[in-house]
Amino acid sequence: MAEDVYKTITTLAEGIYTEKKSKFIAIALPVKTVEEIKEQVDHYQKKYYDARHICYAYVLGHECNVFRANDNGEPSGTAGKPILGQINSNGLTNILIIVVRYFGGIKLGTSGLIVAYKAAAAEAIANAQIVEETVDEVITVLFEYPFMNDVMRIVKEEEPEILKQEYDMDCSMTLRIRMSAMPKLKARLEKVETLRFFLPL
Repeated sequence: MAEDVYKTITTLAEGIYTEKKSKFIAIALPVKTVEEIKEQVDHYQKKYYDARHICYAYVLGHECNVFRANDNGEPSGTAGKPILGQINSNGLTNILIIVVRYFGGIKLGTSGLIVAYKAAAAEAIANAQIVEETVDEVITVLFEYPFMNDVMRIVKEEEPEILKQEYDMDCSMTLRIRMSAMPKLKARLEKVETLRFFLPL
């Protein structure tokens, strides 16, 4: 996979796994920030207030370098880690998986718990819509009006997304394009004579 492409999910998906009367409800959610994750975990802790355990794992960022696993009272490594393992084995990021456990009265043992949390997370991922997204960069370019045609020709050929544009004697255009295509776009725009500067956002 290219360095500026990553896999994530588009919408909420659920999975259910039962073992010896214990019920494991897995909820996979697309997320982008730790704050968003905290809100979602808090929401599901309130929603499933009567559950024995609410465990979760998440991965953030196109480099998958922000992650955490939480066992929420289950024996160490038996819940959050298997959930995180499923996220990683599917190559996903910007995802939170919460698994809610309702205890059925029969202990599953550490190996049984690992299997159950892994299976519940896998089921939620299997029910999710997985998409590939690009890592994008944004620049703002300033130029004089007579050079509009030169800039527009480059924009048409390189196909960045135009986020904002203002036309006056001085014109500005804010563009978004995938990371790997940015150097070429910059190099071409820099050849337009009166183009003044770039403003990375």
